[in-house]
Amino acid sequence: MRKYQLLLFAIIFTACSNKIQDENKSEWVSLTDGKTFDNWHTYLSDSVVGWKIEDGAYVLIPGEGSGNNGLVSNKEYESFILSVEWKVDEKGNSGIFWAVNESKEYSVPYLTAPEIQVIDDDQYGSEDKKNYVHMNGALYDMVAPSKLHANPTGEWNKYVIEINYNNNVGKVKLNDKDAVEFPLSGMEWDNLVKNSKFKDWGGFAKTKSGPIAFQDHGTKVYYRNIKIKEL
Repeated sequence: MRKYQLLLFAIIFTACSNKIQDENKSEWVSLTDGKTFDNWHTYLSDSVVGWKIEDGAYVLIPGEGSGNNGLVSNKEYESFILSVEWKVDEKGNSGIFWAVNESKEYSVPYLTAPEIQVIDDDQYGSEDKKNYVHMNGALYDMVAPSKLHANPTGEWNKYVIEINYNNNVGKVKLNDKDAVEFPLSGMEWDNLVKNSKFKDWGGFAKTKSGPIAFQDHGTKVYYRNIKIKEL
């Protein structure tokens, strides 16, 4: 009888522990406290170079450091929802990567990781929809948004980016409006890569798991209120 009770207790305890882990995994986790870079480092570095904290936001300072100072999360993620506010100055350019392969073989994150565009849209002619694949809301050079939803240059915007390999779907909301939806694997994904600038990049999008990163494109960019929920 006692063995049965102990076995039953072990089963219940394990079930409860798994439930707690699942619940914790589904909670939002802040990746910035507005004061430190505790959850971050610059690409291929153990510290943060070329970025500063200004009014609670992470700000890239052009010209400081190596010039390849993408800001990379210390933790790796696979399926997740990322919420982040951002803005750029005139002619600003950056991007948000996922599944970065932080190997010395690759000098910058964009050689291996897909990108959600962050840019001053005024650099492009919005009247020509061919430009949309390089404008805000786009899966860069692969899927264009149907409409442009970014605020004027210099104003804050908000991305909610869902990357869900469990359901093979990526979704992007810009300022609470649907921007793009795309597959993450399979023939349709392969065709997107084949028809992009990345078609001959041997290391591009080869992994599902990796850190997220904010691009250093040599212009000032601001990120704040960064939080993530694992799926």
